[in-house]
Amino acid sequence: MKNYAITVNGTVYDVTVEEKGAGSAPVAAQAAPVAAPAAAPAAPKAAAGAGSIQVKAGAAGKVFKLEASVGQNVSKGDPVVIIEAMKMEIPVVAPEDGTVASIDVAVGDAIESGAVLATLN
Repeated sequence: MKNYAITVNGTVYDVTVEEKGAGSAPVAAQAAPVAAPAAAPAAPKAAAGAGSIQVKAGAAGKVFKLEASVGQNVSKGDPVVIIEAMKMEIPVVAPEDGTVASIDVAVGDAIESGAVLATLN
């Protein structure tokens, strides 16, 4: 018997697999969901949606790096957040000039396309 931890859509399952004879396919003996480990605490963020201009993700992925911080002035086209999608680093830029009002994600967060990552005033 072999034990594996498998994650499916964010749910972690402990799976025990029994091997039957040489050359035969393994048979799943049991699978039970287990609690996912708690995420490390993120840096404090300003209240979500604090600004009137939304900076949205163009693709689903993972937050790789925060390029701007709350209170920082940014110009149209300046990178605010870098996301990693399909092994590429993709900058998410300010849609117009403004001041960063909130950063609504942390490094390592999984995000969907269209998610609000930050807001500007």
